[in-house]
Amino acid sequence: MKIILLILFCTFSFFCEAQKLKGRVVCEGAPVAGISVLVEGQKKGAITNAQGEFDIEGVAPQTITLHYSGIGYQHKKLVFQADSLHTVLPEVELERMMGNMQEVVVTGTLKAVSKMDSPIPVEVYTPVLFKKNPSPNIFESLQMVNGVQPQLNCNVCNTGDIHINGMEGPYTMILIDGMPIVSSLSTVYGLSGIPNSMVKRVEIVKGPASTLYGSEAVGGLINIITKDPLTADKLKVDLSATSVGEYNADVNAKFNVQKSSSIIGVNYFNYWQRRDINNDNFTDVTLQNRVSLFNKWNFHRKENRLFTLAGRYIYENRWGGELQWNRSFRGSDSIYGESIYTNRYELIGNYQFSKNLYADVSYNYHLQDSYYGTTPYKALQHVAFAQLRYLKSINKHNILVGLPLRYTWYDDNSIATQKRGGVNMPAITYLPGLFVQDDWKVNEKLTLLAGLRYDHNNNHGSIFTPRLAFKYAPNRHNSLRMSAGNGYRVVNLFTEDHAALTGARDVVITSELKPEQSWNTNINYTSHINLNNGFIAVDASAFYTYFTNKIVGDFFTDRNKIIYDNLYGYAISKGLTLNIDAGFKQGLKVNAGVTYMDVYQVEEGQNGLPEKVPQLFAPKFSGTYAVSYTFPKAGIAIDWTGRVNGPMYLPVFPNDFRPAQSPLYCIMNLQLTKNFKQFEWYGGVKNLLDFVPSNPILHSDDPFNKPGGKYFDANGDSRPDTNPNGYTFDPTYNYAPIQGAKVFVGVRWILK
Repeated sequence: MKIILLILFCTFSFFCEAQKLKGRVVCEGAPVAGISVLVEGQKKGAITNAQGEFDIEGVAPQTITLHYSGIGYQHKKLVFQADSLHTVLPEVELERMMGNMQEVVVTGTLKAVSKMDSPIPVEVYTPVLFKKNPSPNIFESLQMVNGVQPQLNCNVCNTGDIHINGMEGPYTMILIDGMPIVSSLSTVYGLSGIPNSMVKRVEIVKGPASTLYGSEAVGGLINIITKDPLTADKLKVDLSATSVGEYNADVNAKFNVQKSSSIIGVNYFNYWQRRDINNDNFTDVTLQNRVSLFNKWNFHRKENRLFTLAGRYIYENRWGGELQWNRSFRGSDSIYGESIYTNRYELIGNYQFSKNLYADVSYNYHLQDSYYGTTPYKALQHVAFAQLRYLKSINKHNILVGLPLRYTWYDDNSIATQKRGGVNMPAITYLPGLFVQDDWKVNEKLTLLAGLRYDHNNNHGSIFTPRLAFKYAPNRHNSLRMSAGNGYRVVNLFTEDHAALTGARDVVITSELKPEQSWNTNINYTSHINLNNGFIAVDASAFYTYFTNKIVGDFFTDRNKIIYDNLYGYAISKGLTLNIDAGFKQGLKVNAGVTYMDVYQVEEGQNGLPEKVPQLFAPKFSGTYAVSYTFPKAGIAIDWTGRVNGPMYLPVFPNDFRPAQSPLYCIMNLQLTKNFKQFEWYGGVKNLLDFVPSNPILHSDDPFNKPGGKYFDANGDSRPDTNPNGYTFDPTYNYAPIQGAKVFVGVRWILK
């Protein structure tokens, strides 16, 4: 009896005690780091270290299938029978992939498909690229993307937005895990509060995407996909500093609670140095003290159905202004400063009811307490979003049906929410909708996609947004995509132009603003060439977007006002883009792109005839490049990155001494990285050419435009002797950061 019990106990222990797997991944004989190794059906996985090694614990003893995948490599599957508690796997050899066309994307169709199979052109960028020029947030990192321009709109408080193909920030929709988390109020400062440490990849769609995502997806879409607790590193610490006093710390940790996985991340950024390299008595870059906390859970459910929940909190204190400013001058008229306190909460959840039915929910709370000189700006925003998605495959048709509902509550102390009679009322928007999409794979070469969305806005009524696209791929190396679609955006004045709140001008709205509309066509061609020693991938596009009801700010009729109205003409954004991605066995990697565009609006001129007005902050041509060379045996990598911007039109005054166009300039960066077993040291120089823009702030010695002072008489009129051109304080002349060259150093500690 004892023998039987002993045998049963040992057998039970064998099946209850989990397997431990060890393995190594190589490519062309060299170890490969960053490869994801997943156990099929068990929610277990690991990431290879710098030696290409990985360990997976807690694997149920059975016939095991492992999936190996990574950026730039072909997916590989390994099936084996584990016959002991500690199994050492055979070394796995991966093959290099043709660019990144096998990466999984979700933004174009709201369904996970490979980038090559998506009928909608989707650009994918991962931290592998962003690490070549490390920065503390995704806003700065996106300057490495061709056709995407992070734009600072105020030289004092450094408000920022993201331009796609030359169109202003309000036309770019920012999503986190597919949810409209960053919108309206939060677009101005929220982008700099998204740390790179929480980013798994960034997907970009250039052109309208309102058929799936609704309002704001007028000119383009950026979807930030956060890290998956299942495949994240156990522990990752990234510490960096620059020679100008910027300090950034990222700490991410992964842990399991029973069958659920979680990742928690903390980001802290501090820059508190008063620098004035252009001698205008103003801070060159806004001072910032910011903390961001992030936590994401994957809950285990039967049949591996999706259930994720993520939350984030951000606190930021930033200010810019005259060098002698301190907190005691906040809101006063003696020393000029712009001070912004931000508190923000975010919640994102996804739940899979059945094989075909999904629910998406999100909520964000954004509180801003700020002063722009003597002008207070107090704002509060709630945005809640819920959506049901139903996906069904019928023969060659992939049908998607969605029921979204978006609720926005927004209030501030500006004219943006001021109603008639001077009573301040919150702006409340209900936006329920319905969308249907059919992704039809006609045959192995041709795919058609058609979509239609209906939204009902409580202020603007019914809105329809259609989309049509097709992809023709004669083989796996070449594909042609054509798409046409409609986008729209309902109005939120705060995002129209932050210059309205700098304390320099008053805001005037001449009539009831209408929602903006856009129509876009896009032709995209991709080609992938396998070489004996590597690959070359080419991605070329031609785009044309036509805007109506465009909301414009008139800066010139009255120097003390910004007058908002719908444009009675139309606006055009058109151009060409070319991206090249190449990799070679010798360790050389090149990623480069160039964009040529013509962005303008046509409106009625003074003589009653149509007049073409060029778009501000939209260079005719721009380009990006990232050239890397790796010495695998030495564990050393060199990265040379940069961005080139051609001349762009800037906001100038009549008789302004500053040129109406910026010069051609290049921001160049150089980095050296050394890999050890679990550590990675990196350092280099940003803005290697030490480029600094000239005269970014007009009339900086009188930021309050004080009547009875040196430049204005008691009535507020310009004095002809000291201010003959009638200049007033204006910080919007911005086309590049005012920092000059700076050295950076950092260290990463990764526990796989």
